[in-house]
Amino acid sequence: MINEALLAEAAVVVGREGTGDECVAVLRKQWPALRFVACSEDDIPARLPPAFEAAGFNLYLVGSGDHCLALTRELDSAIGIVVARIEE
Repeated sequence: MINEALLAEAAVVVGREGTGDECVAVLRKQWPALRFVACSEDDIPARLPPAFEAAGFNLYLVGSGDHCLALTRELDSAIGIVVARIEE
C-alpha cells in the first residue's frame, strides 16, 4: 500500500537516480509489488494535482479500477507511481 512515507522515500530515489528508465528499474526493485512508470509532466492531465512535488519532477498515483489503470488522487486505491519529469 502506498502512503505518504513511501512517496517521500520514492522521491529520494528519484532525486538520486533521475527521472528515466534507470530510476524506474530501481523503484521496481525496491518495491516489487508496485507499478512504476516515467513520463513527462506534459503527459499528465493539467487538472490532476501531484501526490508529491519536488524540484524537477512530480509524483502521481496510479489506481486500478474496472480492470483499467488510471491516475488517482486516492492513496488507499493506489497501486503504483508515475514519475513525471518537469521540463523547462
